[in-house]
Amino acid sequence: MLNRLTNALRGKVRLEVEGAFPERLLNLCAQRGILFWNVEWLGATRLRFTVTRQGAGAAIELGERAMCTVTRAGQAGLLVFLERFRRRYTLLIGLALSLTAVCVLSQFVLTIQVEGNQTVPTAVILTELRRQGLRPGVFGPGLDEKTIRTKALLQLPELSWMSVNLYGTRAQVLVREATPEPEVVDETATGSVVARASGIITRMDTLNGGALVDVGDTVVAGETLISGTVHLDAPKYSELPDLGTLQVRAEGRVYARTWRTLVGELPLESTVKVYTGEEKTCWSATVLGQRFVFFGNSGIPFSKYDKISKVWELTLPGGQAMPLTVQRETHRAYETAAAALDPDAARQMLEEQLLEELKQAVGEGEVVSTDYTAVEEDGLLRVTLQAECTEEIGRFVPDENTQEKEADS
Repeated sequence: MLNRLTNALRGKVRLEVEGAFPERLLNLCAQRGILFWNVEWLGATRLRFTVTRQGAGAAIELGERAMCTVTRAGQAGLLVFLERFRRRYTLLIGLALSLTAVCVLSQFVLTIQVEGNQTVPTAVILTELRRQGLRPGVFGPGLDEKTIRTKALLQLPELSWMSVNLYGTRAQVLVREATPEPEVVDETATGSVVARASGIITRMDTLNGGALVDVGDTVVAGETLISGTVHLDAPKYSELPDLGTLQVRAEGRVYARTWRTLVGELPLESTVKVYTGEEKTCWSATVLGQRFVFFGNSGIPFSKYDKISKVWELTLPGGQAMPLTVQRETHRAYETAAAALDPDAARQMLEEQLLEELKQAVGEGEVVSTDYTAVEEDGLLRVTLQAECTEEIGRFVPDENTQEKEADS
């Protein structure tokens, strides 16, 4: 295998010998130290054999001494292949430029891969890395991976760890997201649980403090449900006076039936787009983050227009995206005109929006029933949602002493 590779690099020539005694040429080549192999007899007076490119000339001269006619039957090898381009200067220049481009471009970062992120968007990480100097087209040996990693982590508190590794033209960024801190309840803060909405109490789960209401009671928003002031009674059957009061942090969950009213409005006349038929197209290419416009004008073509973009990205067979994209932007001109809305469609849209707003207000609660009413007045469609819900209405409110301490701190 090694001999074949060596012969392919230095070149080989296939010689055809014809004479009375062609074997005499083989003996002379052996005496002169000319390497030959693959001898093939074509007849009693003809044979072929292979010699090196350097020994071909000497073997032909020895053929005359052996009274034989020696002709070249073929040649192969790297040098022979390159000799075909001796007068093809354009191909030689292209080959030289290609080799130079490979050697030069291999020193630049072409792709950046981010791995390990789940909640932090990749675009956010890439934007911060670009701000720190890591972007497609940057000179790889000139990068300080440790400095880039440290500065990026300071600007991205959502990440707890980052590693930047360079593999030729590819930069691999491994990240680990930070674990969110659990919500810490200040046990030293005293206060009460009050109602954030009016309703009828359906369930009480008091964990700390004194309950002021019971199941079936009607409460209004802002009313105290669980007090943080606990009265300490004297021991039973004793003549001692009460021990006074103790301020604690009231805790508990209070569930109630609530009734909510939400109102939404929408004009019955809207402005729509009417396309004029005028269009302009702009073609551009983005190479290593730099945009080049090669056809059309990238300026503002019309006073009112829609821009439709389509991007083609160069992707290798393995799915690796390269920093080369071609983009087509189509600008379609339009004018505005007044148009009447379908009342049924507008009402349905408002009802869906109000229901979504109601679910966000209730949170983990349950919407028991809903009732919608719609009224058209002065060009407006007004939809009112009245709903009965079951929800947790308690919220903690610190007392005055706790608020003063927080203000002082």
